[in-house]
Amino acid sequence: MEVSKPVDGKEVLYYLPPFSLPSLFKWRGYKEKSDAACLKRKHSQAIHSLKLSRNHVDWHSVDEVYLYSDATTSKIARTVTQKLGFSKASSSGTRLHRGYVEEATLEDKPPQTSHIVFVVHGIGQKMDQGRIIKNTAMMRDTARKIEEKYFSNLATHVEFLPVEWRSKLTLDGDTVDSITPDKVRGLRDMLNSSAMDIMYYTSPLYRDELVKGLQQELNRLYTLFCSRNPEFEEKGGKVSIVSHSLGCVITYDIMTGWNPVRLYEQLLQKEEEELEDRWMSYEEQRLLEELYITKQRLREIEERLHGLKASTISKPPVLKFKVENFFCMGSPLAVFLALRGIRPGNSGSQDHILPRTICNRLLNIFHPTDPVAYRLEPLILKHYSNISPVQIHWYNTANPLPYDHMKPSFLNPTKEPTSVTDSESVSTVPSPTTSPVMVRRHYGESITNIGKASILGAASIGKGLGGMLFSRFGRSSTTTPQTLETGKDGAEGGDDKKATTVGTPPLPHSSSGFLEPTVELEHRIDFELREGLVESRYWSAVTSHTAYWSSLDIALFLLTFMCKHDQEDTDKSNLDTI
Repeated sequence: MEVSKPVDGKEVLYYLPPFSLPSLFKWRGYKEKSDAACLKRKHSQAIHSLKLSRNHVDWHSVDEVYLYSDATTSKIARTVTQKLGFSKASSSGTRLHRGYVEEATLEDKPPQTSHIVFVVHGIGQKMDQGRIIKNTAMMRDTARKIEEKYFSNLATHVEFLPVEWRSKLTLDGDTVDSITPDKVRGLRDMLNSSAMDIMYYTSPLYRDELVKGLQQELNRLYTLFCSRNPEFEEKGGKVSIVSHSLGCVITYDIMTGWNPVRLYEQLLQKEEEELEDRWMSYEEQRLLEELYITKQRLREIEERLHGLKASTISKPPVLKFKVENFFCMGSPLAVFLALRGIRPGNSGSQDHILPRTICNRLLNIFHPTDPVAYRLEPLILKHYSNISPVQIHWYNTANPLPYDHMKPSFLNPTKEPTSVTDSESVSTVPSPTTSPVMVRRHYGESITNIGKASILGAASIGKGLGGMLFSRFGRSSTTTPQTLETGKDGAEGGDDKKATTVGTPPLPHSSSGFLEPTVELEHRIDFELREGLVESRYWSAVTSHTAYWSSLDIALFLLTFMCKHDQEDTDKSNLDTI
């Protein structure tokens, strides 16, 4: 079939369309020109079309292929321009070319992925399906920019993969929707599609379905990735997880195997201990002993049964991979752990809440005004509630200090004594074994008020300026002293004046607020984003929980820890090159 090239703009101007001429002009030679225009339009019609979901493709010849949008606005614009005499292709079409603009070489293949990151969403996925895919794409794009700028000389290539676990769950079906009143329906539907996930997870009926849904999706994606990248496991590829909001709690429970039944058994054991402590008659004591013997016998039978099952059928691991880093963003995990009975210890090890055999490193990222996020460090060591979280570096900071080298600092350093005597200071310092953690100022307040200079080095400006800033922003420094870890007491930094309780060694800190602890965490866990200099705290409280995905600061933070070993091998100065 002979098909000429489509009419371009100049030809359209030369061959004016016939439908516009009679009403506008009386032109000699109109007949000849209109016949030529009709012939040209006939030749420019498509010889083949392909209908897509939101577009269609027209073939005018082998090398003339155009893509058109089927959106309403595009159709209207296409109709108007064609009425004006322009061709369909020149008005709104996008020409498609076969092949590549530049010839490929053997070196053009993408780098081998050595570290994959599963990105797990929290609540609200039912309300906005596919949102985690868009969020992961934003995180991937920001990570690529940081990777090209700071980590281009490393062999590590990180790939981010979204994990969408909510859409496949059945849960209660439409029961909740059927009992929802019609008034303010939009608000109710929004709550049913978001906050209802928290109620599902706390329900003993639906909790297992949420856990299994995420567990199966993680294993499915890992198996699929390894099947398409067979060298990943052979070369020791690593896996990290980035979870957001409720996804942090579900991921944690999957890794640790936590189950509400375990908490119920702990409560029963506690009740038994309380029964043994109180006075009881001979008959009650005899029956209690029989009950104890029966329960002990039942446990032995259950253990034997589980042993037989384990010998015949090897139980597969919960996850098919070991988690290298577990990043929590805007996480309420600390609240769930506290409600499960987790209390501070005295070891300073991450194993207190997440064993290193399960996950090598736990990191908790949050914005200061995120209302959903909570700190994890005070669940390990109590006095860390008065120690500020680590400030995450801005992505454009020159020569930032490595996170492992940053010293802990007080949220509210004790004010230097002026007219108070040593004996009065001793009497005002409470015993750390009997006093709770005192009310403290919010660590985010000084960030907005005193600006970027105070963030980067307020503590190192000087003794006088540091005391002035902390006395201004400290809410309880003049009335309530610091309470530190059990067995250790605070020392008031000042002109050689120290207040200690009798029989307890002091825990020294400087007047600038830096801590010199005797017991501290092996690794810091809580990391805090910096507030903007002109940021509204009330507006941030609304937007901060969903603002992690496109942050360049977070992208640099993630890559810093995932590329840490390669960075140390290539440059002994760690992150000095950044």
